[in-house]
Amino acid sequence: MADQYLHGVEVIEIDDGARAIKTVKSSVIGLVGTAPQGPVNTPILINGSPTEAVKYFGNHVDGFTIPRALDQIFDQTGAMVVVINVADKTNSEQKSDIKQDNVKFDDYGEITLDHKIVSDVVVKKADESVIYTEPTDYTLDAFNGILTKTGESTIPEKETLMVSYKYLDTSKIKSSDVVGGANADGTYRGVNCLLAAQTEVSVQPRILIAPGFTHYQPDDDGETLANPVVSELLGIAERLKAVIIADCPDGSEQDAIKYQKCFGSARVYSVYPWVKIQDENDQIVSFPSSAAVAGLLAKSDNERGFWWSPSNTTINGIIGISKPIDFALGDTSCKANFLNENKVATIIQEDGFRLWGNRTASADEKWAFLSVRRTADMINDSLQKEHLWAVDRNITKTYVEDVCEGVNNYLRYLKNIGAIIDGKCWADSSINTPDQVEQGKVTFDFDFTPPYPAEHITFRSRMVNDYLEEIFK
Repeated sequence: MADQYLHGVEVIEIDDGARAIKTVKSSVIGLVGTAPQGPVNTPILINGSPTEAVKYFGNHVDGFTIPRALDQIFDQTGAMVVVINVADKTNSEQKSDIKQDNVKFDDYGEITLDHKIVSDVVVKKADESVIYTEPTDYTLDAFNGILTKTGESTIPEKETLMVSYKYLDTSKIKSSDVVGGANADGTYRGVNCLLAAQTEVSVQPRILIAPGFTHYQPDDDGETLANPVVSELLGIAERLKAVIIADCPDGSEQDAIKYQKCFGSARVYSVYPWVKIQDENDQIVSFPSSAAVAGLLAKSDNERGFWWSPSNTTINGIIGISKPIDFALGDTSCKANFLNENKVATIIQEDGFRLWGNRTASADEKWAFLSVRRTADMINDSLQKEHLWAVDRNITKTYVEDVCEGVNNYLRYLKNIGAIIDGKCWADSSINTPDQVEQGKVTFDFDFTPPYPAEHITFRSRMVNDYLEEIFK
């Protein structure tokens, strides 16, 4: 500050001192799938509201994954979910053509087509000699695939008709549609749209799922390959500091283990088997378990903290599991233990249906536990995001002390709430040499110890006769 003459009083604001550090949100879910309606390849934030979910993406329609996945998530907790819909009813490659012969309007003046989400509907007389038009002869509810005869209709009573149309066919949605990529205009497609969530909806997904698309394994001349959607999500998860809840194939436990071995990342948490639910038609159906597990993880974060493992917590909204998983505490040969030993989380029935398993697909035992990986992510990202203020300030003794003090205050807070055992931050003079400082480079070290889940508890039992003397006292 330049020295200048003043006859009076002035106040100079000194903007140094440690800054408070706020932990980033850990429980935001990123859901990629298919919906019968809603924006395509656009991040949409559903803030824990089932009615908002229906407003954007509709109720469940067979073959589509997003409505049911959101329902499974909200059965666990009112989570924030960034939704990416890849079902594009304007894409001809995702449609199928169909012709229904010998159809008639029922006594209520309606025809219900075999499929929903229809377009390009043509109604003709059965011999195709007459074409009837909308809205003169009928109206169309394209979402539900229902034709309604109008009062002015020229269609004779009980006329036999032929109806041709196109419908959005989810079986034609390819893995490449889900994998997506980047467009020349800077926008994204498929799972890559999750990268735009922070910009578009101001939240960063930390729990990534794509139910219906992460379970299968391609085969190339007998060689089993890794799931392409999970493989693409891995790069995204590393950038977002997120984890992937991956659905194993709904086959045998050997299939699940084979699937898991395709990945060696601490950001992949594989789950087997699928869950059973009762649908809106009172039918019992199987559905990938990743949505329920993602909701459970978000619930655990909100109620206990990101440093807790979601294992051994009950799953709401399911009535069973697609494959029997035997379990007994202390039994090393049961299926549940076999799966966990091979880095596959499972679901057991023990006082309710419980998620059971702590381990990721990590090839490095240091990052074996899901909670450890996520604790490190939350701390690292929080410190990075909360130090924008420190960029471009002069490197002085006060500056270094302020940064260290702020980080140490944060680590003490994490220790007090049980998120870490302890930790500290310091500036190492052997690294911060004059030649580094004069280039504008300053380095701060910090360490911490996360809490570890009590996965293996041992009671050592001894029978002795020492207490017999108590009889005669």
